[in-house]
Parts: sequence; structure tokens; C-alpha cells
Amino acid sequence: MESLILILYILLAITLVRTLLSILRSSKPSPRLPPGPVPLPVIGNLLKLGDKPHKSLAKLAKLYGPIMSLKLGRKIVVVVSSPALAREVLQKQDLAFSTRFIPNAIHTHGHNKYSVAWLPVADQWRSLRKALNANIFSGNRIDASKNLRRQKVQELIEHAGKCCREGVAVDIGTAAFKTSLNLLSNTVFSIDMADPTQDSVQQFRHLIWQIMLEAGKPNLVDYFPILDKIDPQGITRRLKSHFGDIIQLIGRLIDERLELRGLGMTRAESDVIDILLNIIEENGEINRNHIEHLCLDIFAAGTDTTSSSVEWAMAELLRTPETLEKAKAEIEQTIGKGKPIEEMDIPQLPYLQAIVKESMRLHPPVPLLLPRTVETDVEVYGYTVPQGAQVLVNVWAIGRDPSVWENPTSFMPERFLDLDVDVRGRDFELIPFGAGRRICPGLSLAIRVVPLMLGSLINSFDWKLDGGMKPEELDMDDKFGITVQKAQPLRVVPFLV
Repeated sequence: MESLILILYILLAITLVRTLLSILRSSKPSPRLPPGPVPLPVIGNLLKLGDKPHKSLAKLAKLYGPIMSLKLGRKIVVVVSSPALAREVLQKQDLAFSTRFIPNAIHTHGHNKYSVAWLPVADQWRSLRKALNANIFSGNRIDASKNLRRQKVQELIEHAGKCCREGVAVDIGTAAFKTSLNLLSNTVFSIDMADPTQDSVQQFRHLIWQIMLEAGKPNLVDYFPILDKIDPQGITRRLKSHFGDIIQLIGRLIDERLELRGLGMTRAESDVIDILLNIIEENGEINRNHIEHLCLDIFAAGTDTTSSSVEWAMAELLRTPETLEKAKAEIEQTIGKGKPIEEMDIPQLPYLQAIVKESMRLHPPVPLLLPRTVETDVEVYGYTVPQGAQVLVNVWAIGRDPSVWENPTSFMPERFLDLDVDVRGRDFELIPFGAGRRICPGLSLAIRVVPLMLGSLINSFDWKLDGGMKPEELDMDDKFGITVQKAQPLRVVPFLV
């Protein structure tokens, strides 16, 4: 109670200061902000966000338009919710909007100073982005690691096969997470980080989700900076602990590799950590802190987004059995029922690709792209985005815009069969990975892994919902963080016909 009273006194002081400042600035012309709801005193429109901001902001956009402004505490927030406005922000005026708005909690462990996701577009960011693109996500590197992906997907199918023989359900999200985690950990460290004999997968997935949850949660400190030392919601404290756990784990793996290198024991074929350590020794553009935080970004973003994409797509297929049958028929006719799917087969499976696109339209991995800010006033469609404003692109709302999509809330993969729309950032109706210079660097890997995992699961087994649940009873609600997960994990039983 005492802490609450203290917060109220602080907010009262803020109100008085704001009133004095508004009086002093009354002669200065105000910028023409985009329309938006009338703010309440002190807190502004904070109560409008709710626990699922992607949905509440989409509802507000229907009232105030595809570009709107809100007042969250002391911060002006501009929200973009249409393909045309997204193109303006992410492409036409990309440089002006390329700076990140860094949530207060991201400063913990200095993550904002070392993370490629949050650094400003400058020399450090370019060096890290170059290291990512050249050593992990380049076409040549991805092609060279296709056997690794084949192996990890086969292990996923073997796990499902074991569940099939035992008649138990597969937790699709956790199984896909394990596959994604081991795929990335082998690429970076040449090890499986998910031990199948222990409960490490669930623990690590929970840790990653807590990071996404805390980093994406609206934080009062971001809108009332004076509350920084108090951390009233405990977001910074919890995120500091979660970041610390992963950085400690990565640090141990780096120490082990440095010890081997010191003994002159090198691998026949360099993995990513060897390449990054070589970069440190050769030119010093990046240091160990950069590597630790780069790995944090890779494992946090790469595992959660991939596994949730597979889980959402499987859920939509099980909720629409006729769509699932079409997908199975396409794969059977093209490859053969039960046969392993290879990456080179994916271009020959247009309906499977359409399913992935449609699922990402309805359930984009990051519903509100990582926030941006502007360093000077910027004009957009006749409105002013003022200096220092937070800028959000609501990809979730764009994917469900009725002026863009027919029957926008229905799962209809057929819409993409004759529609030349891609997810690579050129078609702003569908930008689950963002666009422009800040586009997700893992896009090229994700568009190979997700259809490969999904296609392999549906071609190897038939599936039924756990507990005799009917398709129409499947809960499709979500829970919000930087990413969006199914509120209820998808548990399905594999069987052979």
C-alpha cells in the first residue's frame, strides 16, 4: 500500500509539471498529430491497451484510422495499421524510422548496447548484421546446413512416431521448439542444447517465453520515466534474471570453446561460434559481449517464432479438416505418403506454402513489430510524427484488414494460390518478418524450416485432437508478448491409417 501511495504522489507531481510546461509552451504551435482517443489526465490512453495490445489497437484503428496517435503517460505513440502506411514507414521513409524505441527493461545487462535487434543503425549494428548474414543466414550457409535440418526434422518425426506407438499426445509447440533449438545450437555451437532425457526443453522454452512476455508487456516505466528506480511492475527485475540465465549458459559454452582453442583443438569445419571468435581476434569490430547478446537474440527469436508458427499452422489445419486433407493429398501426389520431405520438394507444394502464408497472416510471429522512434519530426500522410514518439506497426491488424482481405478472419489458404504475395518484405499486405533494413535476418531460414517441419508432420501421420476434442472446440486464443503463443498448448495424438 505504501508503494502505491508513493506512485500516486509521483504521478500527481508529474501532472503539475506537465501543466506548467503546457502553459510555458502555449505560444508554440502544436504538431498535427494523427487522430486518436481523448487521453485521460496523467495516464493518457494506457487503459485502452489491455492485456492484448495487438487486438485493442486494431479495434481503435477501426475508429480512428490506419494511422493514429495515443498518449501513454508522457509518451506519444503512433500506430500504423495498413499496408500503405507500413510501406511509408518501413520502406519509403525507412531511414527516418529505423531507430529503435528501446523499452526500459531492455537496458538490463546492457542488452541495448550489444544486441543487433536494438542497436541504432550505425557501425556496430552493420558489423553485427554482416556477421549474421554472412555466417548464419546467407544462401550458401543455409544450403550447406540442409543435412542438419533434415536430421533434426527426422528426429522430430521419430519423437512423434514414439508417441504414436505409445498412444500418447504430442505437444506440438514444445516438440517444434526442441527441433528449432537443437537446429540453432548445432549451427552455432555444434551441440544439442535440448537433452531428450531431461526436462530441459520445457524449462528453456518457458525461459524464452518469459523473456518475450516481459519485453513485450506495456511497462509504466517507459511512459513515466521517473518510476525507473521503483520498477513498479517488476518487469526489469524479472528480465534481468532471465537474460542473466541465458547469458550465463552461453558464456559457459564460449568458455569451453576458448579452452579447446587454447589447447590447439579445432574442429574440421568451423561453426558459427568459431567464426565469431575469429572475427574478434582479427579486427576487433565486435567483442565477447556482442557475441553473447547476439546468441541471446538468435536463440530467443529463432526458437520461439519458428515453433509458434508451426503450432499455429497445425492448429488451423486440425480445426479445418478439409484443408488438412487437401494438404495431405498434395504431398502424397507429389512425393508419396509417408515419405520424407526434402527442402527441394517445397517449391513443388504450392498448397503447403499457401497454408504457411495464411497461418502467418492470421498469426504473425511478432504481432507488433519491434517499436521504433523518430529523432526529428517526420511528416506521414499529412500528419506529424513528433520527435521521440514511439512508432508501432500492427502486423496483426494488417493481416486481418477487411479492406485488404476477403473474409479476413477465416483460414483460407486457397487465397494465396493465385495471389502473388510473398512474406519477404516486398508485399506490405503480408509482412510477418517486417520489411526494410530492419527486416528479420532469420527470414531466409524460417521460410525453409517452417514448411519442412509442418509438411513432414502431416505427411508422416494422421492426427486427432487429444481427449476426443472436436475440431470446432479447439481453443484458438492467444497470449501476448513480443511474440504471440497459443494460450492453450496444442496437444494432438499421431496415428497411422
